[in-house]
Amino acid sequence: MRRRTLLCGAIAGAFLALGAGAALAQGPDRSGPPELGPPPRLDLPDIQRFTLANGLPVLLMESHRVPVVEIVLVVEAGAVDELAGKGGVASMTAAMLDEGAGARSSLEIADAIDFLGAGLTTAAGQHATTVTLHTPLSKLADALPVMADVALRPTFPAEELERQRAERLTTLLQWRDEPRAIASVAFSEALYGDAHPYGRPTLGDAASLTAMTPEDLRAFHSSRFHPGAATLVIAGDVTRAALEPLLAQAFGSWRGSSAAATEIPAAEQVGAREIILVDKPGAAQSEIRIGRIGVERLTEDYHEIVVMNTILGGSFTSRLNQRLREERGYSYGAFSGFDFRPTPGPFVAQAAVQTAVTDSALAVFMREIAGVLERVPEDELQRAKNYVALGYPQSFETVGSTAGTMAEIAMYDLPLDTFDRFIDEVMAVTADDVQRVARQYLDPERVAVIVVGDRSVIEPGIRALDLGTVRTATIEDVLGPAPDLGEETEGP
Repeated sequence: MRRRTLLCGAIAGAFLALGAGAALAQGPDRSGPPELGPPPRLDLPDIQRFTLANGLPVLLMESHRVPVVEIVLVVEAGAVDELAGKGGVASMTAAMLDEGAGARSSLEIADAIDFLGAGLTTAAGQHATTVTLHTPLSKLADALPVMADVALRPTFPAEELERQRAERLTTLLQWRDEPRAIASVAFSEALYGDAHPYGRPTLGDAASLTAMTPEDLRAFHSSRFHPGAATLVIAGDVTRAALEPLLAQAFGSWRGSSAAATEIPAAEQVGAREIILVDKPGAAQSEIRIGRIGVERLTEDYHEIVVMNTILGGSFTSRLNQRLREERGYSYGAFSGFDFRPTPGPFVAQAAVQTAVTDSALAVFMREIAGVLERVPEDELQRAKNYVALGYPQSFETVGSTAGTMAEIAMYDLPLDTFDRFIDEVMAVTADDVQRVARQYLDPERVAVIVVGDRSVIEPGIRALDLGTVRTATIEDVLGPAPDLGEETEGP
């Protein structure tokens, strides 16, 4: 019996040795990186759409992995809706919503939210104001009334406005020492001009901030915050049956009709290429912005543009970042992007580069923008599509990112299956599509070029490139006179 057992063991060992030998003989193929398969399908829960009795729309995506809920109230009220001379009112209104609301003061609102283990934030942009609540499911019924007070019943206390005013005037003063802020303001004004809402900082300016009153904020809120101009976007561990009564109790009494939609003037495309050199004496780096008027979010070319820009400057392995950072070491990072808005927002390619190589970096930018107008290789196209498609599920990784992504549906009235179709539409983009949209929406001969840096060092090299007319400017030309904090923070 023992001999038979030993014989069986020997035979099994021989088979194992043969198997191991065969495996070693075949071995893994390390001659190149493994081939990527097709991106996995993104299976999202259905987005449910319903409307409260007062006309307030609700978008809900259930996610029952973690007992938390994210609620975003998206109100169609932003900087584009500000009256002449009232720059910064939308941004200030949003900042003041949680500085006193209902019967609570600023500190009482903060204490109530902290006690519930929740989070409440407010923000405003060009076209929308958002109030965002993140709360444990068990505290949803207690947190919603606080959110509703902040959104619907702000009190705009005068003393809190003074504090916010001082902070913002200080920020405007700090911008004068920040080349990145100077470049951003100069770029927007160069593309749109100060008569267009996209050409002005959403923060406002010293004059408008100094003159701002609580009555200005109340007027903006009462004219723009209405259920017909808002949407509740919700993601998390909650069902419609459980949620709807809570929403009706918190927001059901909200009434009012929306103001007429603001007409945004058409922006004239950049003509001949011009370089605006803003002097920042002693700057160790130069901030570069190159761009033109882009395209609106509802363009039929959205997915093709996303892929094209990924190749140019929309990823770490993009052409701009590879040339300027990896190959030449001019910058810590270079990128490009289209700012998709309800009307055409800007396209910008940008980087902060070492002062000594400002002219060389500009030459690289121009070469790469021109280069993407030519047909891209298939392998580069496939990498870009994989990058976009494989990264897209991160947009739904948390309830916060999910609700934030869903807000696009409210902002642009997109179909409810927009996200389900995204990956398939990206993977269907061809090299011909990329070349077509690059040639349609990019033109290196018709761009605004902003450079903020030490003029005494960089101007000769920039002029030698002969890229176009060079116009010089000072920081005061871009930002205006410096705020006088000692006099202006006292208010009107």
